[in-house]
Amino acid sequence: MYFIVVIIYLDQDLSFSNFIDFITKSDLFSLKNILFLSIFTFFNWFLEIKKWQNLVKSIQNISFFDATKQSLSSLTFSLITPNRIGEYGAKALYYKKEKRKKILFLNFAGNFYQLLVTLLLGILGILYLPNYYNHLGITTEWIILIILSVFIIFILARFLSKKIKWLQKVKDFWKLQNNQLIIVLSLLRYLIFSHQFYFLLMIFDVDISYFNAMACITSMYFISSIVPMLSLFDVVLKGSVSLFVFSWLGYVSPTAILVTVSLMWILNFAIPSIIGSYFVLKFKPQKR
Repeated sequence: MYFIVVIIYLDQDLSFSNFIDFITKSDLFSLKNILFLSIFTFFNWFLEIKKWQNLVKSIQNISFFDATKQSLSSLTFSLITPNRIGEYGAKALYYKKEKRKKILFLNFAGNFYQLLVTLLLGILGILYLPNYYNHLGITTEWIILIILSVFIIFILARFLSKKIKWLQKVKDFWKLQNNQLIIVLSLLRYLIFSHQFYFLLMIFDVDISYFNAMACITSMYFISSIVPMLSLFDVVLKGSVSLFVFSWLGYVSPTAILVTVSLMWILNFAIPSIIGSYFVLKFKPQKR
């Protein structure tokens, strides 16, 4: 929040009136743009709901409507918890007590695969931009060393999983049904919301190439995914990280970046959580 305030204070073009003028003068509210943004949001949550429906299939078949109800209501619960941790308990309450431990694991697995996609594509994005961030003292050699270290730790965990009890849980990920499908759905969902971000940048006439934009977007999601923050303030975190990352390319309109991040939050978190609040009000926990 401090970072955003400083940026706004130093930039004379970022007064509130200019902020509103920026939105109204853009082509944001044209029928075509509203339609495209709505399609992006729909498929973002369609893929998330299908992912949850397929994850739960291993213990209980649920309808797409039930998966929607559980996904959106858990989003509403998660807004006031760090890193959406409230989502775990909310989904578990929809199932009988003896199934809740398994539900917690399945929800963790779904989020793990989504995070894995975010980290891998984020690393590729950062590696694509060495000429821009090297002046910050971050070298490509250090990033490659960190990636190799994580890879070695992962390999060691696989070998030691038979001897260390808690590491045996790692193997459970590879025994999940429809593992490949969950990874594909996570990747498709990531491509949907990252390109929705890019589409908004194009609406606001941000002068940036496609590959530079996608590298910055994936880097932004990578950095923000490892910082603990209440989901309610996700727009603040992503806003400050976006301003920082896009500054690597030189001057990119801070107004365009902040408006884009705000609209992404409204479309993909605020509106779905409002719908989810209806299911929260209708919620009845499962009993034994």
